[in-house]
Amino acid sequence: MLLVPMVILDRMEIVAASRKSVRATAQSAGPAEITPRSWQEELRLAIRDPAVLLAELQLPEQWLAPARVAAQSFPLFVPLPYLRRIRKGDPRDPLLRQVLPLGEELVATAGFTSDPVGDVAATQTAGMLQKYSSRALLITTGACAVHCRYCFRREFPYSAGPRSPADWQPALARIAENSQIDEVILSGGDPLTIVDKQLAELVHSIAAIPHVRRLRVHTRLPIMIPQRVTSELLTWLRCTRLAPVMVIHANHPAEIDETTAEALTRLVDAGIPVLNQAVLLAGVNDALEPLVELSRRLVDLRVMPYYLHQLDRVRGAHHFEVPIARGQALVAAMRAELPGYAVPRYVQEVAGETHKQVLA
Repeated sequence: MLLVPMVILDRMEIVAASRKSVRATAQSAGPAEITPRSWQEELRLAIRDPAVLLAELQLPEQWLAPARVAAQSFPLFVPLPYLRRIRKGDPRDPLLRQVLPLGEELVATAGFTSDPVGDVAATQTAGMLQKYSSRALLITTGACAVHCRYCFRREFPYSAGPRSPADWQPALARIAENSQIDEVILSGGDPLTIVDKQLAELVHSIAAIPHVRRLRVHTRLPIMIPQRVTSELLTWLRCTRLAPVMVIHANHPAEIDETTAEALTRLVDAGIPVLNQAVLLAGVNDALEPLVELSRRLVDLRVMPYYLHQLDRVRGAHHFEVPIARGQALVAAMRAELPGYAVPRYVQEVAGETHKQVLA
């Protein structure tokens, strides 16, 4: 999952930078820098060194040693627009908890595995997963705009996936052969770390399959780096006959600042339905107030709360798990506070099942 200097891998272009250059630039520019930058530049400037993260947030140095050890197996990656929303000097900040490597990640816990949702078994061909009869999911890249410490694909074998547009042909052929598939999902990693030109080419290839009717994009970029919502992005989302849907990922209301709200508004104003998926996380949003406020902020922006996920039991994330009974009680309390359309479905993905299990 490590990002590399800006390269073209047989024409599949992603944008990033080396650990050394990111650290040096981040220290010199500093998170207080507010000059507008492109989304590509924000990816290059993202913090990868735990020492830099702790220094910028004025956090105790005692956290450095375990953070460095945990980051060896799953690297730190935090973009500066997100860093600015984290409260300095607050070790309990809910946004910090999502990105700071902790010693708890190294504790082996029964029931937590490298592939908790059965991605490997669902792989049909390189880069293509199919768990449900009418949808196919394309793993477009292993690159992300942030490394969430609870990521269920933190050990996914991304290196086995397609590396060029030509490499997608087996997956596209598989979709074309199955007339039941009417929706294709772009996932990752995060598909929006790929440049718009390459994404547009892939989407046009998908649109050439007659029985595919919808395109869904799963991304955290509009939350992490709002500058990613460009006119080019809106163009390729709308330039084919496919009905586009974007699924974003925000877990806490503090993630939605003014620039994030503006980016989401641009998507909605362009006619793109936007849904939000959140994960129920201990120490982040396992209380009524943040869940209710998140839903209110989303619906005010015309973004629909879609799912509240029970944590996928990936190895290294046991400290984020909230008991299901607690989650059910929280959702019941949300129903008393919110209109029905603002209450997400509380779900759990179970490997091998033909649909997500609705818990509340």
